[in-house]
Amino acid sequence: MKVIKRNGSEVDFDIRKIVAAVAKANKAAIREELTEEQIEEIADYINFKCSKMNRAISVEEMQDMVENQIMAQGAFNVARCYVKYRYTRSLVRKSNTTDDRILSLIECNNEEVLQENSNKDPIINSVQRDYMAGEVSKDLTRRLLLPQDIVKADQEGLIHFHDADYFAQHMHNCDLVNLEDMLQNGTVISETYIDKPHSFSTACNIAMQIIAQVASNQYGGQSISLTHLVPFVQVSREKIRREVLEDAELMGDTPSDEVISRVVERRLRKEIEKGVQTIQYQVITLMTTNGQAPFLSVFMYLNEAKSAQEKKDLALVIEEMLNQRIQGVKNESGTYITPAFPKLIYVLEDDNIHEGDPYFYLTELAAKCTARRLVPDYISEKIMKQLKEGNCFPVMGCRSALNPWKDENGNYKFYGRFNQGVVTINLVDVALSSQRDMDKFWKIFDERLELCYKALMYRHNRLKGTLSDAAPILWQYGALARLKKGETIDKLLYGGYSTISLGYAGLCECVRYMTGKSHTDPEAKPFALEVMKYMNKACEKWKEETNIAFSIYGSPIESTTYKFAKCLQRRFGIIEGVTDKGYITNSYHVHVTEPIDAFSKLKFESDFQALSTGGAISYVEVPNMQDNIPAVLSIMEFIYDNIMYAELNTKSDFCQECGYNGEIRIVEDDGKLVWECPKCGNRNQNTLNVARRTCGYIGTQFWNQGRTQEIRERVLHL
Repeated sequence: MKVIKRNGSEVDFDIRKIVAAVAKANKAAIREELTEEQIEEIADYINFKCSKMNRAISVEEMQDMVENQIMAQGAFNVARCYVKYRYTRSLVRKSNTTDDRILSLIECNNEEVLQENSNKDPIINSVQRDYMAGEVSKDLTRRLLLPQDIVKADQEGLIHFHDADYFAQHMHNCDLVNLEDMLQNGTVISETYIDKPHSFSTACNIAMQIIAQVASNQYGGQSISLTHLVPFVQVSREKIRREVLEDAELMGDTPSDEVISRVVERRLRKEIEKGVQTIQYQVITLMTTNGQAPFLSVFMYLNEAKSAQEKKDLALVIEEMLNQRIQGVKNESGTYITPAFPKLIYVLEDDNIHEGDPYFYLTELAAKCTARRLVPDYISEKIMKQLKEGNCFPVMGCRSALNPWKDENGNYKFYGRFNQGVVTINLVDVALSSQRDMDKFWKIFDERLELCYKALMYRHNRLKGTLSDAAPILWQYGALARLKKGETIDKLLYGGYSTISLGYAGLCECVRYMTGKSHTDPEAKPFALEVMKYMNKACEKWKEETNIAFSIYGSPIESTTYKFAKCLQRRFGIIEGVTDKGYITNSYHVHVTEPIDAFSKLKFESDFQALSTGGAISYVEVPNMQDNIPAVLSIMEFIYDNIMYAELNTKSDFCQECGYNGEIRIVEDDGKLVWECPKCGNRNQNTLNVARRTCGYIGTQFWNQGRTQEIRERVLHL
């Protein structure tokens, strides 16, 4: 059995500590009321109860049980002493809530921190510095910046106040970087003016410097479009042509235009290869101030090109991007593996989706890349245009989606916009708190939504009044705006320019508890849709009242899925099909253990994705598909016709000990889930390269026990 300490670390259950604590309280009482045998009985009972829970238990839960058992023995004076001791210790902790957690993360014995983010290595100094700053921010947030009702709701798992580790600063969540403006009109990086680049490879290099700067000034994901880099392919083409002609003149040759063009295009291909390699390697080798590689998504959309030639050039760049990603990157032992970033997003369009289409060869290449490296993910131009007023544009990071917005000239604008932040409601807790009383359900739902609204307004007001000087790369030099020095960002927070997100989690378990059926059941689906529509109505109401663009968002909760599950078990116990896992289901997804085929799953979830206006992504779990590319293409065609945004989850692992290249398995060892090479039995995470998609993006640094259980229990959909 494991006990979760207050600093988040997990330790072995020790019955002697219970005996010692009760004995101390017994001696501190007016008179000793408990015999040694009674104290042993209390400890044995706690041991028995904890062993039946089949999960780690928190210190607070255990102390509650001890307190109840002391009173059950009729030793009320002893119980008072025990309560007094707990209260005294809580006052000490409240006066200083950060020391223990910071020290535990520095010494790398905090299980919660070690597995909080699957793309951060908590042993590295720069990551530890970010986590230390995060602990200070969380402490300030809980004690000073948020009201106690929000703090309490977050701690009890009724809601999740995302990214409290950055809330003390005036920072926002995700954005679409306006790379076109910055490259075409120049920008400033670290007080140095960067002019318009004169080649494609230089443009790629500058773009990555911009990405690193942006990542250091916000805490969410960011997206760029390859279309903004493509004009520099023509710049390089013209430059190379001049160089070829000069070389020919020096050699006294007079080659034909055809020969010159062939030489130019061959050299241009090398230039594109160099530029794309810069993107791939700089993204994964750059270390931002938050201790990780930039959380970057790259958008590949042929119909975004502004001319026929630009579209052909864009196809060249996409082709190179996919080829390099299929190859992968080398790990420390020199073996090609799957990198976590950049995430690739490929748009399925009217001229690349069917065999015989002019750009179908790119879609075939994308299918091979997905089968080998888990990316790209897919946006259906057709469905997105139906849902977004005829527009197709990238999500921010992994899924956060903007609403259509027009500038003063009536033109749609997406790049340069951002999300202010997220607060997620735990739908499972709403259901369980109602005890299956529908009237009570909607009443509690209203109360929790109001709590989320209050928390979201604290997020908004934390950004309000922020000076553009706080992050010049964002607000002054084109990534998001061109504001003046000393100007506030306030005008960008209203009118729909930026969004703010009401996240939601556990729709599956919520519906199962309230109706007794899965939300995939035709009888239960209407209630599930009603819950989604209810959240949308709340967002519309808040938007009308505030002129702020609220929208509902299928939260990519990673460690929070475990946190919510533990809180639910603590409050309501183990309920089969609802709280009997170490995780709850993300957003509207079909439960990972529910048998359903890929096409039925995507079709079912499309109805919910359309209602998740602030962003969401669907997935299908598939086996190794590298020898069955036609099946991958059939799924992609189905995505194009049925759902806006989806991905395929496959496996891409490697064992450095024995060279095994396949699926690293999850096994149970003494109640704990561990990763193990099926060939040599290696369990050393430092020599296992594991890549799994958990929340819309790929993680490579392993996960907490709840998420690991979820990964282990996923059924295949194909």
